[in-house]
Amino acid sequence: MTSKERVLTALSHKQPDRCPCDYIGTPEVDRKLKQHFRTENMDEVLEKLGVDLRLVEAPYIGPELRKWDDGRFENYWGSIRKPVRNEAGTYNEAVEFPYAAFRSVEDVKKFRWPKTEWFDYSKLADDCRNYRNCAIVFGSPGNMDLINGTSYGRGVERVIYDIALEDPVGLACMDKRFQCCYEISERALQAAAGQIDILWIGDDYGTQNGLLMSPEKWRKLFLPKLTTMCQLGHKYGAKVMLHCCGSTPPLWPALIKAGVDIYQTVQPEAKDMDPAELKEQFGSEICFHGTISIQKTLPFGTARQVADEVRLRIETVGKNGGLIVAPAHNTQPDTPIENILAMYEEVRSAC
Repeated sequence: MTSKERVLTALSHKQPDRCPCDYIGTPEVDRKLKQHFRTENMDEVLEKLGVDLRLVEAPYIGPELRKWDDGRFENYWGSIRKPVRNEAGTYNEAVEFPYAAFRSVEDVKKFRWPKTEWFDYSKLADDCRNYRNCAIVFGSPGNMDLINGTSYGRGVERVIYDIALEDPVGLACMDKRFQCCYEISERALQAAAGQIDILWIGDDYGTQNGLLMSPEKWRKLFLPKLTTMCQLGHKYGAKVMLHCCGSTPPLWPALIKAGVDIYQTVQPEAKDMDPAELKEQFGSEICFHGTISIQKTLPFGTARQVADEVRLRIETVGKNGGLIVAPAHNTQPDTPIENILAMYEEVRSAC
């Protein structure tokens, strides 16, 4: 099977020749793997690992974004972020919150939100053809991402209050973000002319121990937009993959009904997120992406323990298809490279 055939077979809940796999990692891990394989080309790294999916993008070509000497930078959403170093790596954290200054829905409307023409879709069809033997993905966890994405411009605490109180200003920010992501995604799907296999979207509805909000609140505020985005992907022949962190099983029947085809970020340590149990409950209706622990096994286990976990996931969650093996979130900078290699070696050997 080609990688595309392997992924599409698994997503049809049928057994492929081997379980497909994907890669997600921080820039530090990207560099570590490039150094290991003696290349500057990430595509070569993915090929050597045996990764079956490839991401295509519409690069930003809009107005010049501001930068400051102290490392702060503006992104196209208008929020201000800055690289912040911790003990393991560097992350771009929000340091200024322009949406927090909004006092009315009219203020939200006046803000300079990104426009679809700020992105270059002209090479998408060619990029897809270059990856014709792989499953092609467009999007990211930040595509939609109404909660996290809005908090980068408004502040986490404020967004939590927005949800709880259904603040019209905060909800208007989420509406604008959704509109932008929907329109950019549609332009990309149109430009790719049916070659995109997976539309990747995101929103974090859970914490480590349970839902971020009540199921009733989620159904009122978030389910309609999720359903609309799923309908968009299906309109253009793509499966829809939802990135969603944390513990979320109470939402899964509604996610499936909304049209989510693949749940990405199955974090085995989160409450009630045991991958085998989720497979038993929902495996005939939804597919799984991830499942390999980045909180314990990948960073702190041995290479043998990583291989054993991969084998377990393939034998349980991957039975009769429905699984794309991958880290449960971005592989973190403190992960030993031998553990990363062990994960992909086990996928290739577990035929």
